[in-house]
Amino acid sequence: QVQLVESGGGLVQPGGSLRLSCAASGSIFRFAAMGWYRQAPEKQRELVARISRGGSTNYADSVKGRFTISRDNAKNTLYIQMNSLKPEDTAVYYCNAERPYSRDDYWGQGTQVTVPS
Repeated sequence: QVQLVESGGGLVQPGGSLRLSCAASGSIFRFAAMGWYRQAPEKQRELVARISRGGSTNYADSVKGRFTISRDNAKNTLYIQMNSLKPEDTAVYYCNAERPYSRDDYWGQGTQVTVPS
């Protein structure tokens, strides 16, 4: 059993920056990949960024060049640095961990990011 706890959300003006953290209760090395998803009002949850155990990353087109996903294995923590924030980035952001050999991913509780128009 693993807990993922996000932190760092809040309200930021357009053009501002936030860094979200996702602290895991155990080693994140076990996961095939970890990522950040978001869900905005009236929209489905979408992938924002993902990093594999091997270090490969990918990003949604809408955040490329603005967001950077990273991890600190020693601290069992996943991060996403979000720069040049836009109102369209307003959403609840969720930390995700992909379990090898299982269909049941781990999810955090979410943290709200609000960028007003």
